Amino acid sequence: MADEFVYMRERRLPYPTFDADNHMYENRDALTKFIPKEFDGVIKYVEINGRTKLAIKDKLSDYIPNPTFNVVAVPGGYGREHAPSRGKQADTRGAKPKIMPGHEAFFDPEPRLALMKDMGIDRALMWPTLASVVEERLADDPDAACAVVHALNEWMLEHWTFNYADAIFATPIISLSKMDKAIEELQWVAENGARAFLLRVAPVPTYRGRRSFALPEFDPFWELVSELDIVVGMHSGDSGYQRYINDWEGLGDREFRAFVSNGSPGFMTLSSEKSNLIDAMASIIGHELATRFPTLKFAPVEFGSEWIRPFVAKLQRASERQSVLFDEDPLEVFKRNIYVHIWHDPDPAGLLELLPADHLMFGSDFPHPEGMGDPLGYSEVVENLPMETQKLIMGGSLGKIMKVDA
Repeated sequence: MADEFVYMRERRLPYPTFDADNHMYENRDALTKFIPKEFDGVIKYVEINGRTKLAIKDKLSDYIPNPTFNVVAVPGGYGREHAPSRGKQADTRGAKPKIMPGHEAFFDPEPRLALMKDMGIDRALMWPTLASVVEERLADDPDAACAVVHALNEWMLEHWTFNYADAIFATPIISLSKMDKAIEELQWVAENGARAFLLRVAPVPTYRGRRSFALPEFDPFWELVSELDIVVGMHSGDSGYQRYINDWEGLGDREFRAFVSNGSPGFMTLSSEKSNLIDAMASIIGHELATRFPTLKFAPVEFGSEWIRPFVAKLQRASERQSVLFDEDPLEVFKRNIYVHIWHDPDPAGLLELLPADHLMFGSDFPHPEGMGDPLGYSEVVENLPMETQKLIMGGSLGKIMKVDA
């Protein structure tokens, strides 16, 4: 076990902890073991100049530089730990963290649970890593996208389960690109114990073009989500928004890549904000999905925290001046339906002035390099808050919507 990320990490806090943002690294067969024969070859691992790369429909992807994860960045390798100042996140583009061999706890549930216990983490949402490459690169082939997503979910169920020891809750993916398949997948993951699923934060690529998942045409799916009372996880990943940058930069169909600058620094600094999460929140509220299904629980994770305050201010302005546009107060809808991952925010007390404590969640992004090498280090940020508030932020809020015992 690499000393870089475990030395003196053990913490014992006076309340249960539930990390909203942990990651697995997928094994090499995660996307292929259960793929149907008619889609054999859609996902391939190929050797290029001595390095293994992922090819999707015979097109190489550099989104994940090393898709085997045999060598990975040290957890917390960028040294961010807590955000450096309110509303600002450290820019890690182009930085090179230390690397280490992939550890068994990153790939398998039993050693991961042991590591969690060593670190003092009681429960964790476990998000896939490589999986975020799939849907955008198969946007022109919804049948293939649904097939690959289900194959990954079958692997995840076999390898991790959707509820391992009532401590590790893996998040299967559901693609809405085909309504019948989405409903079938939702029923299947729920029957197999999933407490949350991962919905891509982007317009849905369908055979009729891209469209918001919040439009009424998707209501049969959302009706079932509401009936099952399952959490809608919304993790950051490739939203396809790179195409807007490409148009201005003249980059053609260049793919989005993590941890690098995806456009000219000057242009990216001055151009308008391109936030798939804000657009998703605007759609959930503005297209009135959350009004039609008021019990839905959306949990956006790993989007930074800088978006929260400006978006809440926008909701407040909409509440005061544009109430005729909404059937419900948009701010109250946000407070009711959205559970926010306060991504290393150094001022949770400020957020508590805007949002209820039971809708705020801590999450470490362990073991990714841009995350926290010491997952429970965030307890130091909230230690001056009332104990009940600490309990909610560090696990209680997520535990409540995931329906697990404290």
